[in-house]
Amino acid sequence: MYTPSFAARRPDFQPALRIISNITNANIVTVTTTFDHQYIDGLIIKLNIPVGFGMQQINQQFGPIIVTGATTFTMQINSTYYDPFVVPSGNGPFQDPQCIPIAEVNSTFQGAKKNVLPYPAT
Repeated sequence: MYTPSFAARRPDFQPALRIISNITNANIVTVTTTFDHQYIDGLIIKLNIPVGFGMQQINQQFGPIIVTGATTFTMQINSTYYDPFVVPSGNGPFQDPQCIPIAEVNSTFQGAKKNVLPYPAT
């Protein structure tokens, strides 16, 4: 069984790395993370897809995102004819597929590496 590695749900600094659970084969890809990503529109994300998860054609690609949900965002990448994204079977060990914030669209520049402490009481 595949067990995701640790990614802090409430990191000290935002935006933070997130683990990818799915990427669609579509003209505009939708990326799904394993939990809330807390990203904003215009953040530039780099995708790291290890061998074994399929869709190697999208590995190391990057671009600005549009947030579509708490765990989803879209990117202007056409993956229609890419290999499908898959979660490998077996017990691993695996390196997780990751989305890593690397920059931000200049006109928005709102979310660059900010300390988000203290968190509000939940």
